[in-house]
Amino acid sequence: MSPLRKTAFVAGALYLLSFVSIPTLFLYMPLHASNYILGHGSDTGVIVGAILEMIVALAGIGTAVALFPVVKRQNEAVALGFVGARTVEGGAILAGVACILSLVSLRQAGAGTDALVTGHALITMYDRIFLLSQSFIPAVNALLIGSLLYQSRLVPRVLPLLGFTGATLLVAGDVAVLFGLIGQHAPAAGMIAIPIALWEFSLGAYLVVKGFKPSRMTTDYDRPVAVDIRPLAPVAAV
Repeated sequence: MSPLRKTAFVAGALYLLSFVSIPTLFLYMPLHASNYILGHGSDTGVIVGAILEMIVALAGIGTAVALFPVVKRQNEAVALGFVGARTVEGGAILAGVACILSLVSLRQAGAGTDALVTGHALITMYDRIFLLSQSFIPAVNALLIGSLLYQSRLVPRVLPLLGFTGATLLVAGDVAVLFGLIGQHAPAAGMIAIPIALWEFSLGAYLVVKGFKPSRMTTDYDRPVAVDIRPLAPVAAV
């Protein structure tokens, strides 16, 4: 593989890796029970879900780091914005994981009824952090990296257009959730998130299988940098 092909492969693989958190939809279901903190039994599923989200946080940052050397040739400021937004997203995901693990710790410690309010607060914090970190910020990311890929033609333009559509729908859905028009866990909210998920999966799959399309930005990427090895001219004495 050429360096450019390796970059595309790594970025695409990290995009696909971010889908390992899908099982958390089921692993976290017990957390929303009103008396979860009073229950007994294994918390292994919840802990596994937390680990999967940690992987997603790191994979998301990795996608931006991997793509930055290439897309900065189109617009370095926007590329830096993408790295920053991905980093914020990853940090927020980890903050949500901290809420989940704190809830598990209270349950394992047998905190009892006195901790019910705290448990409800922790799960509410997780839901709101999720709304920002895994819903709103991904829409921002889609606009940033989508605009770079659309302008540079590194991938078929239909992919960034799918990202723009998904981002618009996702923001609209977030606003509807904030104003109480739909529930955060309602089927409608899940349907709205499908286009943005399809965008990220399609982008990851394309980069893994095809790599970047040839363009003016990729022409000199694999070409070694010329180094001037001529001796320096002597400095004239004063």
